[in-house]
Amino acid sequence: MEKTWEQRDLDHIWHPCSQMKDYETLPPMVIDHGEGAWLYDIHGKKYLDIVSSWWANLLGHCNPKINGAIKEQLDKLEHVIFANFSHKPAIKLAEKLFAITPERITRFHFNDNGSAAVECALKMCFQFYLQTGKPQKQKFMCLTEGYHGETIGALSVGSMDLYAKLYKPLMQENIHVEAPDCYRCPYGKCRENCDCPCFAKVEEAFARHARETAAMIVEPLLQGSAGMRIYPTLYLQKLRRLCDEYDVKLIADEIATGFGRTGRMFACDAAGISPDIICMSKGLTGGYMPMSVTGVSEEIYQAFYGDYSEHRAFMHSHTYAGNPLGCAAALAVQKILAEEDVLAKAGKTAKWLTKAMMERFGNHRNVGEIRHIGLIHALELVADKQGKTSLPGPRTGYAIYKAALRRGLLLRPLGDVLYFNPPLNIRQEELTLAMDIMEAAMAEVLDR
Repeated sequence: MEKTWEQRDLDHIWHPCSQMKDYETLPPMVIDHGEGAWLYDIHGKKYLDIVSSWWANLLGHCNPKINGAIKEQLDKLEHVIFANFSHKPAIKLAEKLFAITPERITRFHFNDNGSAAVECALKMCFQFYLQTGKPQKQKFMCLTEGYHGETIGALSVGSMDLYAKLYKPLMQENIHVEAPDCYRCPYGKCRENCDCPCFAKVEEAFARHARETAAMIVEPLLQGSAGMRIYPTLYLQKLRRLCDEYDVKLIADEIATGFGRTGRMFACDAAGISPDIICMSKGLTGGYMPMSVTGVSEEIYQAFYGDYSEHRAFMHSHTYAGNPLGCAAALAVQKILAEEDVLAKAGKTAKWLTKAMMERFGNHRNVGEIRHIGLIHALELVADKQGKTSLPGPRTGYAIYKAALRRGLLLRPLGDVLYFNPPLNIRQEELTLAMDIMEAAMAEVLDR
């Protein structure tokens, strides 16, 4: 008997971020095609991709305009070495990024994924101080519950044990500062009108460690993998001032927050601050191509500029850096965002979704908080709304994920945090359907 596609997959593929034994009872959904916010498997079943396939799909699957841009580029140039060579799509993309990124950012280093963009940023900061007379600055600061990727350097500035604990013997020792937790605030404050007393933890860390610190890396405003934890713009503003005061570079990891995810082009824009380095990926190409960009300030760039004999160059490269197909996709994304007024329309949809979520789930006995920024909306499930205690059952979020899948919704919780992070051009009726299915899945699991 001929094997199914699911069986053939499991014969050889090791899927990411998965316990493969789980696939014995939940085999992979083999997707045939996608359109808009929808994915269609080989059996004809469709799934509403409410998480944008790991937060990457910005403007819908198989967007005709992005498809067209890639097809047009494919007939001209598929790839070229990016050392000493260039091409028009990369040049145009760099010019566009210069126009839309925060004011300090002037130069752009191309990589091939988010973790690589972070590794690039860390190495740049280390080498910057090595070449500007402060070689003692070799460490990095980061926030607890932060996530910046899964290569060794990126893990070293992350604080989530789920990903990092096992590999600590391989990792650099850095300074992990207590992150703001606005839902369970130990200071009894409210996210909307908070003066950030928790920032004292950062000030203490800088007073002790700034001399040996090259940079602080943060996910601006939104700690995604921590459960879509959102913190105030004031926190970022204070951090920018503190970094300037102590001569510590600020790295904004906008891989998950960039290109409209938080309601602005970049999360840093909402705080009115500019980092020294910005890391971009995911929505950069609309979720089409593996590409990332590390944008840097002119000050950092000039520290690497000199005669060959000075050995100041940044000797960091990726085979697919500046890939023309990825650049073509990214340029198409920017064209769509501008011509179709996507961010403004998404902002209106976000306001509608917040109201709908609050009306439907705000009084649910197990919904502790509904937090939102841009179109990202997250429900944190708890056992007790007043005490904010976690659910006792094992893998409740995973059970809801499976129940939602059966009903045609790709809802991939973060622990017991259910969230929507849809394409920016999703329709209200699709969001209503997603809420219907999530509500039914929650009832099936939580009532049981």
